[in-house]
Amino acid sequence: MKIKLYYWGIVAVGLLLWSNSTVAQNSKKWNLLNGNRIEWKVKPGESHEDHIEMAGLQSAAVVYYGVRDGRLLLDKKVVFPMLRTIPNNTHASLTVPFQDNKSLLIKVDGVAVDEYPRRFVLDGKLAVYSTTNSALEVQRTLFPSVDKPVLIERVKLVNTGNKPLRIDLINKYSKFLSDPAKSVYGPYVVQALLRDTLVPNLEPKQSYLFDIVYEGKKIATPAYQYSPSYELQKREDFVKSLADDLMLETPNDTINTAFAFAKIRATESIYDTKGGLMHGPGGLSYYAAIWANDQAEYANPFFPFLGNRNGNESAINSFRHFARFMNSDYKPIPSSIVAEGDSYWNGAKDRGDMAMIAYGASRYALALGKKDIAVELWPLIHWCFEYLERQKTSEGVYRSDSDELEGRAPAGKINLSTNSIAYGAYQSAADLADELGKADLSQQYRRRAEELRHSIVRYFGADVQGYSTYRYYDGNTILRAWICLPMTMGITERSAGTIEALLSKYLWTNNGILTQSGDKVFWDRATLYAFKGFFMTGATERALPYFKYYSSMRLLGDHVPYPVEAWPEGGQRHLSAESALYCRVITEGLFHIVPTGFRKFSISPSLPKEWKYMRLRRVRAFDRVFDIEISRKGKQEFLSVKQQDGPVIQKPILNRQAISITLN
Repeated sequence: MKIKLYYWGIVAVGLLLWSNSTVAQNSKKWNLLNGNRIEWKVKPGESHEDHIEMAGLQSAAVVYYGVRDGRLLLDKKVVFPMLRTIPNNTHASLTVPFQDNKSLLIKVDGVAVDEYPRRFVLDGKLAVYSTTNSALEVQRTLFPSVDKPVLIERVKLVNTGNKPLRIDLINKYSKFLSDPAKSVYGPYVVQALLRDTLVPNLEPKQSYLFDIVYEGKKIATPAYQYSPSYELQKREDFVKSLADDLMLETPNDTINTAFAFAKIRATESIYDTKGGLMHGPGGLSYYAAIWANDQAEYANPFFPFLGNRNGNESAINSFRHFARFMNSDYKPIPSSIVAEGDSYWNGAKDRGDMAMIAYGASRYALALGKKDIAVELWPLIHWCFEYLERQKTSEGVYRSDSDELEGRAPAGKINLSTNSIAYGAYQSAADLADELGKADLSQQYRRRAEELRHSIVRYFGADVQGYSTYRYYDGNTILRAWICLPMTMGITERSAGTIEALLSKYLWTNNGILTQSGDKVFWDRATLYAFKGFFMTGATERALPYFKYYSSMRLLGDHVPYPVEAWPEGGQRHLSAESALYCRVITEGLFHIVPTGFRKFSISPSLPKEWKYMRLRRVRAFDRVFDIEISRKGKQEFLSVKQQDGPVIQKPILNRQAISITLN
């Protein structure tokens, strides 16, 4: 099946109208429903196709759905990350297509049914409601099992007519058997199991429910009797548990709902491998594996705030895997540990991975608030810094072979990304060293951080295409997306020019920020980092219309409901870590929460002028549960931190000055 790429049909002149959200409003295909749900009501004659990824501990699926010539499109590609193929590399997860919903043939009175969708609903599941060329209506609900290697499709048939209907079901899906010579664990079998094929005649207004189970297993594994209703309840409980923790409340329902959806995608893509829980990006390519950027840098620092058990365990496990590769020769830790931990990938050599790991591990350990885990992670953090010092140049900055784009765009021998992340890592590691009683190392790391800050500004600071910002590497003469990184790490010297550069005609498009000026490629991760930096530096009024637009388009536009990886690479896949970054735009951007100890954080919130409040309910960080509320009374803003097992902390907010909070 050829996957269509999705363009948002917004003309360039529309960008001028963002301040009143006209563009976003006119571009919506989906609408908000209560309870963190969205709905697409199909208009007469409308054709549109989309795809969404969903996952559980043992499987993932990309579902292609929509309306083509009035009829239902519903194809699936189901991934089984622990059914490894040969060669057992990054992409060796068994993936099997189940194309065309008509492979399950439904007949009414001997005539094949054509389904005409009227509405689609997303809420952690995909539901499709269709009329047909008969009095039969068909309702389909698709979701992955939380912990079994299956995708489940529940199908409800409803007789809306005034006479009985004779229903026949025919399963035309073919069974897939893998080649034993190309299968790590022997032959695999993948099949669509259809239960209850003997359907009684449907009387008027009567309904009938049956299930299709898309299963993958080793051929020697005994048959399992699935209970789809039980699996559905577990999926709904999982989604509800995410909704109930780290709840965002603002006057903007679209941002609230986008945040709720992002929590799902950020957390569901965790796989129960033989090497322990591994948070994987997904996208039909990246499973049962971890990366220094997607996991260590992007996703792991988020999980303590959400408090999800699997998320936190996958984070700790990822650092344990990276720590396996520490060595006395200070050769770089691989960028990625793949194949359930059995292999690794380092094809781009050092991408700044040690900076990414040190940053993520330090931020994670502080926000988790558990000293025993911090003690376990400290040798890895310290080793990464010793590696970095061996890469320091005479200019006081660090060299690396590439950056996280892995050669897709020039990065030189010394790039801004590696150095900005290293600065952030030193800052957080200094705080962590204090908590662990390592005062000498804390002072050393703070000194290195300050020296690096000056070196970054001196070495990378430049006027580029008319903006007082940063060059990305020596010889770089065009604007790059990752000039946003210094802001996100607390380096603010050239923020004003950088913000204008990022929102200029050279970088900003209706799909977010381009990788570099003059290109057509965009990556959401850069756009999300930029939003985080905008809010951290107090450019809230400048950035909020863009963030509202972005949130609306990703949640309610043509390709929904999550942030995406990139275009054209990957066809805007719903990679998981981008959703974690969306959540961090809120927690670390708008609220500007920075972990500074096991029970301490600083907060410097940016409450938009058009909002009277913003809240985070049931924050689970620092081994505590608490609420944060920012409110405005007249011209004065106030911070309230309500602890589950402690007093309420209330303080005025003065000129966005950082407030230090210590929890009980």
